[in-house]
Amino acid sequence: MSEIQSGPRRALITGGGSGFGLAIAEAMLADGAQVAIGDIDRDRLRNAERDLGSDDLLAIELDVTSPQSAAAAVAACQARFGGLDTLVNSAGVIAFNPLTEISEAEWDWVLDVDLKGTFLCCQAAAPLLCASGRGRIVNIGSDASKVGFPLLAHYCAAKFGVIGLTKVLAGELAPRQVTVNCVCPVGVSGTGMGREILDLKTAATGMQPQEILAATAADIPLQRNPTVQDIVNAVLFFISDEAAFLTGSALDVDGGMLSTIPVPGMDV
Repeated sequence: MSEIQSGPRRALITGGGSGFGLAIAEAMLADGAQVAIGDIDRDRLRNAERDLGSDDLLAIELDVTSPQSAAAAVAACQARFGGLDTLVNSAGVIAFNPLTEISEAEWDWVLDVDLKGTFLCCQAAAPLLCASGRGRIVNIGSDASKVGFPLLAHYCAAKFGVIGLTKVLAGELAPRQVTVNCVCPVGVSGTGMGREILDLKTAATGMQPQEILAATAADIPLQRNPTVQDIVNAVLFFISDEAAFLTGSALDVDGGMLSTIPVPGMDV
C-alpha cells in the first residue's frame, strides 16, 4: 500500500521553458508547489529559471525523446523534492506539410516529441507517482486530438495518440490512486506554437494577424479566443483534490467549438 503524501505538490513539467508549461509552473509555484521544469532548449530554460526566480524551482535539461533523459529528470526530482506526485506533459512540436511532402524524418520528429515523449515521461515518473498515493498526470492534447486538420497528418496522429495513451494509463494506474487526464485546447496565439499557426494563416491568406484572430473568435460559440490562462486553469483543476475522482478524461478547452454549431440569428 502506498504511503499517502500531503502538503504542497511536487511536480515535473515538460516543455516548462515556455508556453503552457511555463505558465503552469508559475501558477503552481504561486500555490506553494515544488516544481521542476524540463526543457531541451538551454537558453529558454535559463530564461525561465531567471523569470520564475523561486527557491522551489528546479530547472532540468530534458530531452523527452530519450528514455535516459526522462529517467534522469525524474531522479533529479526525487533527489531535490523527496518524491514526485504530479507530471504535466507539455513538451510539443508542430510542423505543416501536405501528405506528399512529409519526410520520414519530419514524421518521426513530431511523433517522437509529441507522443513518444509523453509515453517515456509517464513511464519514468509512474513509480514515484504511484508511491505518492495521490499521483496526477495531465497531458496536453489539442483540438487536433479530436479533429483532423489538413497539413497536419503527423501532428494529428500524435495528438490523437495522446488521448489513447491517456485512457490506457488512466485504467492501468487507477488502482494506485494516480489519475491521468488530457487537456485539449483550441489554438492559443499566446504561445510559440500558436504564433507559428498564426504566421502560417497570415502567409496563406494575406490577412493581418488581428483579422485572423477576429475571424477565429467569431467561429467560437463563446465569441472569444482562448488565453493561456484558460488552459492553465483546466490543468490546475485536474491536479486539484477536487478532481480526485476524474480520470481518463479528454477535456475540450475550446469555448464550445468542437461540441456545438451556432445558428445565425438564434442568439438568446
